[in-house]
Amino acid sequence: MDKLDFKKLHRELYSPSASQFTEVEVPPFFCLMIDGAGDPNKNPAFGEATEALYAVAYTLKFTSKKELERDYTVPALEGLWWADDMADFINLRKDRWQWTLLIPQPEWITPAMASQAAEAAVKKKPLPAIASLRCMVLNEGRAVQIMHIGPYSEEGPVLERLHHEYLPQQKLVPRGKHHEIYLGDPRKTEPDRLKTILRQPVAKAR
Repeated sequence: MDKLDFKKLHRELYSPSASQFTEVEVPPFFCLMIDGAGDPNKNPAFGEATEALYAVAYTLKFTSKKELERDYTVPALEGLWWADDMADFINLRKDRWQWTLLIPQPEWITPAMASQAAEAAVKKKPLPAIASLRCMVLNEGRAVQIMHIGPYSEEGPVLERLHHEYLPQQKLVPRGKHHEIYLGDPRKTEPDRLKTILRQPVAKAR
């Protein structure tokens, strides 16, 4: 049985340079999503959303392997981030942040399968965030990205360069929400070695 791995299938999306911004074309991905707001380090809803997403994602994986004979590696956790004032995001005013956590799914996973997986997961363990789970196709298209190595708290200067140097120089403007892909587990990895893909959907400036 072949095993699908998003990082191998879409190498250009999951292994960007850590020294320079690169442009990519992101295909549509069907995703499990949970929305929230506030400081991710202080709001328990963030951890609850992460736990619920992984519980459903792994239930789907095992169901797919057993019933469909199609196996895959559960993709990394990702996050969409924004604020009413983008300066609040760059300046780390985390209490004003809004977010959507998500995990992409293989193309053969359906909303019905996700719903069944959510029901099965919550029977095994109480998961408060399950009630907020939704499914949606994320279609970002053209985007600029870079690999950030280090603590999440040190992303600010990189985002500053992206929005105030690179995008204007390339005659591009942000389109959509700031996107992060967490390739490292903060519970097991030293902050200085964490790898996070920072991605921004863009459009040509008019």
